[in-house]
Amino acid sequence: MIEKLDQLRDVALEKISETTGLDELETARSAVMGRKGALTILLKELGKLEPEKRREVGQHANKLKEELLARLDERAEELLAEASVITEPVDLTLPGIKPEIGGLHPIQQMRYDLDDAFLSLGFEVFQEDDITSELYGFDHLNFPPDHPARESMDTYWLKGSEGKSGPERLALRPHLTGASVRYLQKHGAPARFVYPGRVYRNEQTDARHERAFFQYEALIVDKDFSFASGMILVETILEKVFGRSVEVRMRVGFFPFVEPGFEIDMQCQMCLGEGCRLCQHIGWIEVMPGGSPHPNVLRAAGLDPDVWSGFYVNIGLDRLVMMRYGVDDVRLFHSADLRFLRQFR
Repeated sequence: MIEKLDQLRDVALEKISETTGLDELETARSAVMGRKGALTILLKELGKLEPEKRREVGQHANKLKEELLARLDERAEELLAEASVITEPVDLTLPGIKPEIGGLHPIQQMRYDLDDAFLSLGFEVFQEDDITSELYGFDHLNFPPDHPARESMDTYWLKGSEGKSGPERLALRPHLTGASVRYLQKHGAPARFVYPGRVYRNEQTDARHERAFFQYEALIVDKDFSFASGMILVETILEKVFGRSVEVRMRVGFFPFVEPGFEIDMQCQMCLGEGCRLCQHIGWIEVMPGGSPHPNVLRAAGLDPDVWSGFYVNIGLDRLVMMRYGVDDVRLFHSADLRFLRQFR
């Protein structure tokens, strides 16, 4: 048995010395010391030996194993040193390879631009988790119990929330608006803050809609805040984003969390009001709902609606980015296609 180990030692050391690369060295290691290697197979015969002989052979095998491991490490260092030696002349004056430089995603850049715009107007930037509850996503926002938005056909409810309600029924947030109640409960009024983030809707995708997209909400809560001031705020923000005055219109609209409520449209920047695929040939595109916080929402936040009012807008961030860069399909921004995204660096 000892003679077999010595023969294996000679063959293994010769094979290790002949290796010319790290991959070849790893192959040699596996052939000798792997689970199906020559040494492993040989050591399985130890159980057939007498106890006294088994002890002697075992000690010899351990020394052989240590010697082979040391030689493997030594040969690996030799190969690394050989690989680092420059064998051909090198012109050090030649320019190197230009490193690939990344950049912000255009939606993230738009968000930062809006942050700067709102911060300059005295707003605070607020954020919360992507997971919300039925309590903050619907109950506090004046959604009736039978509202269709509560159904799984619209909202992604988390597994394990079946049969639960209120704070125990969890979902990927379908909108950011629940954050307004959470913020006001903690900080009270007057308040002036924005809260950007991704939201999730179970809906069909097309050129204007995605299942996961970005919103940017802004809320002012104060005493006797006028709608005229809110409209000036919207126009100011859009002018800041696009670098020019943008025509805006406000239409009556219904949302459970505002009263009165409005749809706020901007002139389509793709066609400048002429009509195109993106705006469905009407010249206008909806970019945000708006209105005054509903009295029930203010009560849920612990505020007296007879004292406090305000102005709320929810900006469709993806659509603003489409307008800024003249892209007519929102799905391109979520495709992770670097050929498309590199042009915005």
